[in-house]
Amino acid sequence: MRILKYIFLLLLLTLVSLSVFVATQKGNFTVERSKIINSPKSAVFSYVNDYRNWEDFGSWMTDDAEMKVVYPQKTIGVGASYTWEGKDGAGEMKTVFVKENDSIAQKMDYDGTVSDVFWSFKDTLGGTKVTWKTIGKMSFAFKIYTALNGGVNKIIGRMYENSLANLDKTLDYETNTYTVKVNGLVRKLETNYLKQTFTSTISNVIKNTRIIFPKIITFCAQNNIELNGKPFVIYHTYDLEQDLTKISFCVPIKQPIFTSEGSDILSGKLESFVAVKTTLTGDYSHTKKALDKTIQYMTEKHITPDPKFSHLEIYTIGKNEIKNASKWVTEIYYPEKPKAATPKPVVNTPKETTVASPKIEQEIPSEF
Repeated sequence: MRILKYIFLLLLLTLVSLSVFVATQKGNFTVERSKIINSPKSAVFSYVNDYRNWEDFGSWMTDDAEMKVVYPQKTIGVGASYTWEGKDGAGEMKTVFVKENDSIAQKMDYDGTVSDVFWSFKDTLGGTKVTWKTIGKMSFAFKIYTALNGGVNKIIGRMYENSLANLDKTLDYETNTYTVKVNGLVRKLETNYLKQTFTSTISNVIKNTRIIFPKIITFCAQNNIELNGKPFVIYHTYDLEQDLTKISFCVPIKQPIFTSEGSDILSGKLESFVAVKTTLTGDYSHTKKALDKTIQYMTEKHITPDPKFSHLEIYTIGKNEIKNASKWVTEIYYPEKPKAATPKPVVNTPKETTVASPKIEQEIPSEF
């Protein structure tokens, strides 16, 4: 019994000594890791900027199959957040600063360990250099955990290294897997729509769709306006040199309506037109390749573009339907200039000759 008492006292003294040692250690820490990601900077930034994508690359999520993650309505940009609860603890993170395609700042609380998290994205040879940095102060429990597991730099550093490797692997496939198919001439049927029109940089169009489309769709829901297909954009002008476009963000509706005077959401009607259709399956970063291929096709087929507007894009399958960028579908339509009608000459011949016109596929209204 006396021996057991001594052993117990020894263990107790060891525990107290360890606690005192841990408590007196510096709780402040800084951990930083960098990796070159084989994807364009805009694609990497956009992917990291949405917390819903973190479960695809965050090693603490991929290693814990039972982790419960809760997403609020806003998961992108300033004010976005998410919370999680796993086998090793619970935490929450919130975005406090965003500089488009450049940097992100966040606040994290992991079981009492509070830290500031910083991301930076830089163009470099081979892709994008991503730097992930954390500056924080450890809770007492986290001090003990790190002391027993090799230190905070090793624990968080390994987590960041694995996560960045996952990010590279995921984005390399999702961003760079795409197909472009020129479908040929089709006829788009007329459609009524609600729109918001303004001038935007071409590089910010996709970002603006995430703001404008939900706004118009909410307007429709509040006013019991029935939708009639997928959102689309009309590029009235398209200046690559200046990176500028006059653009209308449109949501198709069943019946024509009139909006009140002074509203920034207006109604419109797109008349039926013939166009060259191209289908892009994959990330939006490949849109220019699809546009170039369409223009090349029109040149080869001697198809004259209609100057009424540059082109139109329909987001048939996007991020709201499926998270995987490699499976997004964007339909692009370049309008053909209507051919002038020529009067038929009266010829006294016993037979008439019919000239076959180019085959034009009839598109169904629900595609719009």
